Amino acid sequence: MAATPEQAVPGQATSAPAPGLKRSLSVWQAVGLSLALMAPSMAANINPQGAAGAGRAIPLAFLIAAVGVLLVAYTFVRLTQYFRHAGSAYAFVGATLGPRAGVVAGWGLAGTYTFYAVVTASAAGIFGAGLLDDLGLWKNQPTWSPILFAAVAVVLALVLASIPAKGGTNVLLVVEAATVALILVVTVVVLAKVIGHSAPGGAHFTMSVFTLGSGTGVSALFLGVVFGFLSFAGFEASATLGEEARNPSRDIPRAILGVAIFGGIYFVVVTAAEVMGFGTTDKGLTAFAHSSSLLGDLGTSYVGSWVGNVITAGTTVSAFGCCLACTVGGARLVYAMSRDTFGDRGAGRSARWGSPVIATFIVAAAAVVIFAVYVAVSTDRAGVTFNAFLWSGTIGTLILLVVYVLATIGMSRLVFVQRKLPGVPMWQVAIPAAAIVVLGYTLYRNVWPYPTGDGRWFPVVGGIWLAVAVVGVIAAPGTARRLGEKLAAREGIKAD
Repeated sequence: MAATPEQAVPGQATSAPAPGLKRSLSVWQAVGLSLALMAPSMAANINPQGAAGAGRAIPLAFLIAAVGVLLVAYTFVRLTQYFRHAGSAYAFVGATLGPRAGVVAGWGLAGTYTFYAVVTASAAGIFGAGLLDDLGLWKNQPTWSPILFAAVAVVLALVLASIPAKGGTNVLLVVEAATVALILVVTVVVLAKVIGHSAPGGAHFTMSVFTLGSGTGVSALFLGVVFGFLSFAGFEASATLGEEARNPSRDIPRAILGVAIFGGIYFVVVTAAEVMGFGTTDKGLTAFAHSSSLLGDLGTSYVGSWVGNVITAGTTVSAFGCCLACTVGGARLVYAMSRDTFGDRGAGRSARWGSPVIATFIVAAAAVVIFAVYVAVSTDRAGVTFNAFLWSGTIGTLILLVVYVLATIGMSRLVFVQRKLPGVPMWQVAIPAAAIVVLGYTLYRNVWPYPTGDGRWFPVVGGIWLAVAVVGVIAAPGTARRLGEKLAAREGIKAD
């Protein structure tokens, strides 16, 4: 595909986007969406437990994920310097690798956001129910209480995501700033005490958390890397605001790169503090894996009992903020693909205030259906909400890694083959090449050796989700052609 020369100049004014979405967002609103969808408060409090198989090397798994995310961030920075589209990966991949590949990427990313809406609503339900129990406001709760809180989170996300994005992203930014600040305070206290040899239980500072322990293999480490990617996932969410940012070619790349860098430092440091805070002995790692709130328990042990409740409250708010951000991001992908397929009607139509209300309802309804399936197939009624968190998190991340690979290949073609961004040196092709290696190896280690138990369904469900799009574009070539024409019209590109 070719592009007009004007598009190659970042920040240059372009023709008005399709009617509907309003250009009213600043770089801080873009940061707010990416930060809230990444949900550093919630992710740091529960996701590291998913990497417990890596033993003391959990921070190493997160460090590898951080490197991978920074490599992928390069891809999204370059693409958002060139394209301004609400469809994010759908538009980026469609414009660089063709409309069929774009549909697969867009459908995949919309699926990731939808599964993550389930993840975060479930987390909000778990932490919300736990908070009321700890505070004595609702003791002896029935097994369905976390499900009730999760349902409330989805309904509120639907309502708030349907109003203009500016107000919603402002709320997300404030919520995350407050909860992250709280976590950083606890992290500093933990590090100070382990370094000063005054930590509870004899925990001490050690750099061994960045090395594999005896009996821990590389395969276990990379299974843990998936939960690192799960924690970072969403850093690219502001790419869906390409038609709503005031200066998209400048603000969106800055938001993506800034959030990725922050996340890399934050997760590695906080995760290292968590592992060292619990201790790297077998007893400490066991306590880490079975903690109901990593930072809450550390806050209680290292600061005071009141900190646990404050951390849990902040995590609950963070989880809801992430659910809202997932709904916002997923809705814009559904809106963009529907608009290019069926025009400005149905899911491709926006409300008079500029939000894609019908697309938002579709994403929220899909999240409810997914959760209902989990309830139906789960044999552990008491643990169904945690299963929804774990299962959707893994499935959504596996899909997301495939989308990242497609976006990286498309960006490489645009920048290093077609040379559509003048001034980018050829040596930088090593960055996307390294990204593909990290992403590909992580995917490989999650299907080989093939997982057992509940995990055997994760690659299957993720594969089926992507296969639906593949079959769709093959069975409906006319639709794919129309999508290509719409992308060409909106982005000023020449379809292959």
